[in-house]
Amino acid sequence: MLNKFTLNNESCEYTEKCCRRNSAHMLPVTDWLSDIPQDLNENDLVEVQFKNTRKGWYHNVNHLPLEKGTMVIVEANPGYDLGEVVLTGRLVPMQMKKYRIDTDRYEIRPIQRLAEEADLKKAAEAHAKEHETMIKSRQLAKSLGLEMKIGDVEYQGDGTKAIFYYIADGRVDFRQLIKVYAETFRIRIEMKQIGARQEAGRIGGTGPCGRELCCSTWMTNFTSVGTGAARLQGISPNPQKLAGQCAKLKCCLNYEVPVYEDARRRGITLGTPVQPEEVEQDLGFQNAVGEGDVSRFDRKKKNNRNHNNQRRNNNDRNKNNRPDHRG
Repeated sequence: MLNKFTLNNESCEYTEKCCRRNSAHMLPVTDWLSDIPQDLNENDLVEVQFKNTRKGWYHNVNHLPLEKGTMVIVEANPGYDLGEVVLTGRLVPMQMKKYRIDTDRYEIRPIQRLAEEADLKKAAEAHAKEHETMIKSRQLAKSLGLEMKIGDVEYQGDGTKAIFYYIADGRVDFRQLIKVYAETFRIRIEMKQIGARQEAGRIGGTGPCGRELCCSTWMTNFTSVGTGAARLQGISPNPQKLAGQCAKLKCCLNYEVPVYEDARRRGITLGTPVQPEEVEQDLGFQNAVGEGDVSRFDRKKKNNRNHNNQRRNNNDRNKNNRPDHRG
């Protein structure tokens, strides 16, 4: 079976190019039913992930021996696409339910075959053109005066189609833009609008916590974040501290909200342990001989002055008491 564990070095290089920032770099779904024996004919649904967080569900109609990490060729419209299997078995229908996939409306296409070295190489060549295509597409959109930004470009595995991910504040009429793109790049064009959080996840970066952004490492779904989450946790309502690199509220504000809500229902006050402040003993100035009072120099000068005055007075007194030998 051809998968990422049995490919040679050359094919592994193609796999890395085709699936960079793919599920290999995201937090995988834990298949907690994998050790339970099951009939392959019971469920043929497979979850396949493509570049970044784009996923799809397919039928394993040919009963291929699939496992997590297997590179497969799936049917696309038009042509075919290259993806990585990230989940199989009974857990796939549960994932579809989690993502609210309506099986009556969602077209579930079949998996055609296992990927071969030629497929990986062709996909890598197509993905190598994505950055140049993105730069050129931004220039074309600007020349047409459209208020939009092309955030990313994703080529299909066979190189005949590309998805242009764009960001815009309002509605954009890009019918003329699609014609220009098709004439320039000679491929089928699909426009897909994304938000600021999705753009940050695709670009990546480092957060104020010092770790890589959650949206670019393990998060695959984005939920709305409100200021109520910050108030519930007693966080200072400072916009500069609450906003992430996407200029939206940080996703991590939602991480501990259920804990605080549960504590409020139970009437529990949450807090952090405070260490007692250590009282530092003021030793003052210390020198090599252990004398701590720097005023000792003043006392010494004063004592010397008094001693000199007393000696001068004694000399004058002795002089006055000296007998007179004059005749």
